[in-house]
Amino acid sequence: MIGDVLITSLLCENLKKSYPNATIDYLVNSNTLPVLENNPYIDNLIVFNEKEQKGFLKLVMFSNEVSKNNYDVIVDVYSKLQSWVNVFINKAPVKISYKKPGREFLYTNNIEKHNVAKTHLGLSIEHRLALLEPFGITNPEATEPKLYLTEKEIKAAKQTFIKHKVDSSRKTVMISLLGSDETKTYPLNQMAKLVNHIGENYNVNILFNYFPNQKDQALEVYNQLSEHTKSKVYFDLLGDDLRSFIAIANECDIIVGNDGGAINMSKAVGKKSFIIFSPWIDKNVWATFEDGINHVSVHLKDYFPEKFKDLSNREIKKVVNSFYSLFDFELFTSKLDQFLKKHI
Repeated sequence: MIGDVLITSLLCENLKKSYPNATIDYLVNSNTLPVLENNPYIDNLIVFNEKEQKGFLKLVMFSNEVSKNNYDVIVDVYSKLQSWVNVFINKAPVKISYKKPGREFLYTNNIEKHNVAKTHLGLSIEHRLALLEPFGITNPEATEPKLYLTEKEIKAAKQTFIKHKVDSSRKTVMISLLGSDETKTYPLNQMAKLVNHIGENYNVNILFNYFPNQKDQALEVYNQLSEHTKSKVYFDLLGDDLRSFIAIANECDIIVGNDGGAINMSKAVGKKSFIIFSPWIDKNVWATFEDGINHVSVHLKDYFPEKFKDLSNREIKKVVNSFYSLFDFELFTSKLDQFLKKHI
């Protein structure tokens, strides 16, 4: 997913800075390529197309091709079946990944994950950076993932804002309206309350982040807004693809809403964030750069910790709607206001 790919790109940057003469290749799914465009720390992208290379035999053939590159080191961040096959076939003398029972024999270096974040970076970034230890990189220079836009892309986004007559005297709030799936999407009636609160109380422009095939869901939120708030929403201001979305996010001031790719990409172009986590997602892992000022997040567990007692994320996911039904916007309205007043 986009967040994983962005965070893992930190390995490429730190390795290139520490070993400038090394060749750094990054193996990724084809649908995540846009977030790696123009990255100066990656020499080659090895592209895995899940649709074209589906099936064990095709995976073996793909892995054999990758192995022909004669790597000295492989870092397996994914550490699941697809990457295990690739690692097993590859002849690299050094293979690094996370320690998992029954899988240690695949790797020369098995890195133990810790359960409590040591810094404001969050566990997802701390775990990635720990994979650099076998290289002797114990104090990584790069700790924040970045996206690299061209001047042409930046100019095109500015022109889009002009075309839609966005009020340049006001700050612009991007709303991460929908999660990557229903289990990661804050209930639309509650999201409408959130957007309406922003529109009624703050002098801002409001953009919705959604794909064209999600327009009905976006309209469901929009139709619940007051006329005053609707007048601040630029409903049809969308990017044509992932790169144009990134450029549009770059023109915004803050992003508010569901955790997911939009949040991670906005952070990677330096935007402040207020995140609503799904009840089944581990906030400790994905609340990156959480400082209570520039990056703030809320989770139902913050308000009803007793509801989560002895339940795994998988168990919560199965009944996520019953958890979401408790997650009223009023629970964190004051926390959102603190964030908005600071940045708007």
